[in-house]
Amino acid sequence: MIQKLLLLMLMLGCLSGYTQRYKSDNTHIRFFSDAPMEDIEAINESASSIIDVEKMAIVIVVPIKSFSFQKKLMQEHFNENYLESDQYPNATFKGKLLDWDGSTGEADARAMGTMEIHGVEQEITIKGTLNYSDEELSVEAVFPIKLADYDIKIPKAVFYKIAEEVEVTAKFQYKPYEKN
Repeated sequence: MIQKLLLLMLMLGCLSGYTQRYKSDNTHIRFFSDAPMEDIEAINESASSIIDVEKMAIVIVVPIKSFSFQKKLMQEHFNENYLESDQYPNATFKGKLLDWDGSTGEADARAMGTMEIHGVEQEITIKGTLNYSDEELSVEAVFPIKLADYDIKIPKAVFYKIAEEVEVTAKFQYKPYEKN
């Protein structure tokens, strides 16, 4: 938890100066693996995020150990064998919002930036929907993650149980953030 807070504070330093910032108040991240032998789903509601509307910057930190699975053994294998969450405790995204002019209401938008998972960084673009008012901001996106892109190995013994590409659904609710 301390690592997560320190990382978020460090990233917030990148967004210094007075600007219109929003901090995630409510987060929901789901990943889904559709494989021939078994579907796998995990939910994480412990992510943190900041959006700087003036700079169109976004930072997201996702604690890997906070993903919850229906089967305890899946969660254990996910953390120990695949994501190695003791060594790589967080997934992060740092990027810029594109295709949005900061106006209120609902709009399609993209975020382009660096996703880091399992210690590997990849440049990605994520399409989603943004809904903005002066008091609230929400973001929703659905996008694929290829496990091989992040050096996540699938043992041959479970190859038919885990998809090579997982679907990620992310929903963030933000409230105005004021630096103390």
